[in-house]
Amino acid sequence: MNDSVFALELIDLHKSFGKTSIIRGATLQVRRGERVAIIGPNGAGKSTLFNLVSGRFAPTSGRILLDGERIDGLAPYRIARRGLARSFQVSNLFTHLSAFENVRCALLWSLGYRYAFWKFLADLDDANDRADEVLEMVRLDKKRDVLATNLTYAEQRALEIGVTIAGGASVILLDEPTAGMSRSETTRFVALIREVTAGKTLLTVEHDMGVVFGLADRIAVLVYGEVIAFDTPERVRADARVQEAYLGSVLADAQATAAGAGGD
Repeated sequence: MNDSVFALELIDLHKSFGKTSIIRGATLQVRRGERVAIIGPNGAGKSTLFNLVSGRFAPTSGRILLDGERIDGLAPYRIARRGLARSFQVSNLFTHLSAFENVRCALLWSLGYRYAFWKFLADLDDANDRADEVLEMVRLDKKRDVLATNLTYAEQRALEIGVTIAGGASVILLDEPTAGMSRSETTRFVALIREVTAGKTLLTVEHDMGVVFGLADRIAVLVYGEVIAFDTPERVRADARVQEAYLGSVLADAQATAAGAGGD
């Protein structure tokens, strides 16, 4: 591992599709073990930024460093093998495999297993034990043998978290992890995210301001492909540029909700 204090660095990152510029000089430095939320209006480029970091898109220009080493332009599987994993907005599970089988698939490479027709998965004790540990971490041990398609929506999202962390990645990207959840489900899920990403670097895109202010150590505000602010929740909340460009009444509503619940 490089001695850089930053787990992830985006340096003057640009991405255009034809003549349309989506990411316009985004720069971001995320420290190891830090939880960072990316917020911004629709069309700001948040998903594109995630796709660049995870290798789904190659940048038009600029650099992306993971633990001090360049990863921009690498294939997604190569980036994953270097220790970065992501979840998606839309469920990305093997729906006709069990919860256990989904997790086991995700961790085989990290344990050194490659394709071999003479090996039976049932005999891989270390992989099976690790899969059970992950399922227990995400509170799905009692749903071990249930097909992913038969899990509730919240359980599927929890399984996606399990699949994302199974390989032992040090940097985790979560794309709108609480989208579509009820308030009670969201509260439980945020606690779960905090627990399973402890000691890891977390980068998340999230629209729920309650989740953002309850989870993030720092918040990056992306507007028209540029990071206009990157600071603690308190300072971002008070930033006039952020309020004008994005937050405004949304923040006021979030503060009122928190105050009504006895929080800040």
